[in-house]
Amino acid sequence: QVQLVESGGGLVQAGDSLRLSCAASGGTFSTYTMGWFRQAPGKEREFVAAISWSGGTTYSAPSVKGRFTISRDNAKNTVYLQMNSLKPEDTAVYYCAANPIANTIVVLTTSYHYWGQGTQVTVSS
Repeated sequence: QVQLVESGGGLVQAGDSLRLSCAASGGTFSTYTMGWFRQAPGKEREFVAAISWSGGTTYSAPSVKGRFTISRDNAKNTVYLQMNSLKPEDTAVYYCAANPIANTIVVLTTSYHYWGQGTQVTVSS
């Protein structure tokens, strides 16, 4: 069973940066497509960014493109989300997710098999 544990969330001011980490265990991390999603209060969970198994392909949602960067270190079984120029509207619980069978980027929540417990990111104005 794959387990994902996010860390790095917190309370920051608008314009600040945070780096989220997601450590994976119990599976073959280096073969998984990994994604980051977020869910704000009263809203549906939405796609943020995804990265292919090799790290060679990434895709970010238009709302975060140019500010957020997804990366991975397969030797450490960890995926990262570097978040710069944070805005109050980025406030949400951030989740990492794993798709063990896709060989390309996927953006739908239903395409991911494994999920972490989430980490809270709060951006004050």
